[in-house]
Amino acid sequence: MSIQNQTQSGALSVGMGPLSPHQKNPRYFADGEGKPVYLTGSHTWGNLQDFGSGDPPPVFDWDGYLDLLQDLNHNFIRMWNWEQACWAPWTRKDLRFQPLPYQRTGPGEALDGKPKFDLEYFDEAYFRRLRQRVESARARGMYVGIMLFQGWSSMRMDHGEKKNPLPGNPWAGHPFNRNNNINGIDGDTNEDDEGEEVHRLVVPEVTRLQEAYVRQVVDTVNDLDNVLYEIGNEIEPKSCDWQYHMIRYVQDYERQKPLQHPVGMTSFYGASREYARWIFESPADWISPPRVGQHYPYGTDPPEADGQKVVLLDTDHIFAVGGDAVWVWKAFCRGYNPIYMDPLDDPTGEHWVNDTVRASILSARPALGQTRRFSERIDLSIATPRRDVSSTKYALVSPGETYLVLQPDSGRFTLDLGDTEQEFRGMWFDPIGEVDHPGTRLAGGTQHMVEPPFEGPAVLHLTRV
Repeated sequence: MSIQNQTQSGALSVGMGPLSPHQKNPRYFADGEGKPVYLTGSHTWGNLQDFGSGDPPPVFDWDGYLDLLQDLNHNFIRMWNWEQACWAPWTRKDLRFQPLPYQRTGPGEALDGKPKFDLEYFDEAYFRRLRQRVESARARGMYVGIMLFQGWSSMRMDHGEKKNPLPGNPWAGHPFNRNNNINGIDGDTNEDDEGEEVHRLVVPEVTRLQEAYVRQVVDTVNDLDNVLYEIGNEIEPKSCDWQYHMIRYVQDYERQKPLQHPVGMTSFYGASREYARWIFESPADWISPPRVGQHYPYGTDPPEADGQKVVLLDTDHIFAVGGDAVWVWKAFCRGYNPIYMDPLDDPTGEHWVNDTVRASILSARPALGQTRRFSERIDLSIATPRRDVSSTKYALVSPGETYLVLQPDSGRFTLDLGDTEQEFRGMWFDPIGEVDHPGTRLAGGTQHMVEPPFEGPAVLHLTRV
């Protein structure tokens, strides 16, 4: 299939979206009917392309993955993309990734021993799988964030002043490596055996091919209403201008199409206050910023979401693999849409998973679904995070209607209902035991000392009588 002439047709789907920032409360998206949508869910590295040791690599159990997410009440999937056919910076193994967007026609062999890529022709298998997986997620009521590019595909990753001691170099398996394609494309213009340049605006032919690939993705899924786009995962900071260009390119191209979908920008590789600012100031519709010390302490005490952008607060950019049920509830009560990097005990990520991490994963997975359930009990069109309502400083409030208050530790706390004259009915929820407990009525216009009927973290849900 030539990149110049293939198109994708399909019936216009309705009901879920397309999403757009909610006009009254842009901390959240709105669906096609204007109702606020809270996004949350877990994602994993191989949920689009199969990857792992062996040729071919192990097949990912997509249907089993959807079953798990549905059982957990998740509604968002961050769908990962890998640009390289072989090798990765975090392992010595010859990891292989398939399918890729381009046909492997030869003549000649690439560095991984397989036919070279022809970058002028797309591989139908990749785009067929992409569409099928977005459609099947939609059938389960789930939104999909389609990752377009990947920072971990073009270079070894720096750690401090030295290169990553692990020897994997994904650039050796990248289609834009001059040794791997028949088109004379060379994405390593400084000849350092890495391909950072492919994510900068320095090689016009590379940018042209990337734009053609973006058009192909859009053509493949534009008629589906459960789609979001993400430019790329943890690409190095000098990619900022390129990422801005790609955001605008997707937005401009979709203006010619039946549907327009949100385009996101996520964390760079590396974290600084300046990098976070670039993300917030981007033309993206949604973002996933990094944790940056006291300025952006998303891992310990997330600042209140201010509504500049819809923020999908992703543990991938905060802990790598980490975060627990309490963190999920903290993020929710501060006005974010938390999503979770979940290795699913994948052997290629085994260095991340120990008993402590496994325990946090097992608590976070259900917590994501819990917060989604409670999000449907509060008017998100007017909900705001409030520090002043509780001595715990974690509350999501629809004024005069509903209060969700988190005790992240244990024991009694004060609750200030001084700004309303309404009377409220209380209900306690144990996020660890996943059990509801009856509460009492509380009058507005005053402060209350309240105490959960159980030990450990607790959620108090108040609804107007």
